[in-house]
Amino acid sequence: MPYSVTMNAKPPTDCCSTQIIPVPLSGDAEAQLVAALKALADPTRLQIFRCISAQPESICVCEIVPRFQVSQPTISHHLKVLREAGLITVERRGVWAYYAVDAAGVAAFRSLFGAVSPVMLEVA
Repeated sequence: MPYSVTMNAKPPTDCCSTQIIPVPLSGDAEAQLVAALKALADPTRLQIFRCISAQPESICVCEIVPRFQVSQPTISHHLKVLREAGLITVERRGVWAYYAVDAAGVAAFRSLFGAVSPVMLEVA
């Protein structure tokens, strides 16, 4: 069951200044953002994503696996999670799979993440 936060609770009147309630994210937008954050929260997946995103062109899985000290099936699982989160794409060329950053997915992630705390991101 998904965790739910109620933004309708009112703070004590003598406690703080007026709060600004964030604009709610749609259910789909929230699910997409959570999936991307979960995907990148794993240290190995983060490094795999960074490896893929550093390449000027798509990279073959045969070049990804040796860079990590985990098994090929584990790398495949991590790649699947990143793909399902919309952060990378895969292209099959014969028996090999080539991975690249999904520009549209990353742009959507940036936009959704910006909606989480637009004021904080403007200051930073």
